[in-house]
Amino acid sequence: MAVSILGQEFAAEAEDVAQDVMLRVHHSLRSFRGEAKFGSWIYRVSFNHALTVKARARYRAPHVSDQVLATTPSQDRGPYDRLQDEGRQRAVLACVGELPEVYQSALRLYYWLGASVSEIAAMLEVPENTVKSYLHRARRLLHAMLAERGFDAR
Repeated sequence: MAVSILGQEFAAEAEDVAQDVMLRVHHSLRSFRGEAKFGSWIYRVSFNHALTVKARARYRAPHVSDQVLATTPSQDRGPYDRLQDEGRQRAVLACVGELPEVYQSALRLYYWLGASVSEIAAMLEVPENTVKSYLHRARRLLHAMLAERGFDAR
């Protein structure tokens, strides 16, 4: 979950988040009131901590120039096609990062982690129809944002 929030380029930070969360959960176990499921409580602690780390990590984003990407060999496709795909992927990730946090969470949980609507509803502590609305609105906003940047909706 931390990798989905922070991004693949921050996998090391995501591992630190997981360790920090386990320590926090261990130290705060007595304060768990049982009002929610234990898994939901851990998810919320993880989610909040990952967002805190994301705010700090955002300023240390790695940068790879288009020239380096264009010269990177590819077995499947030509460098131009790969550069276009990677540009599209960067645009999608950037657009997802600009969405409101609830939309980001719903998209990442659904598409990256493969969680069902009911699982997402439990994690975010909202009704299932609300999750469906989040996903619909997020996709609509994402489509519009990508269109503004010149990417088609494939």
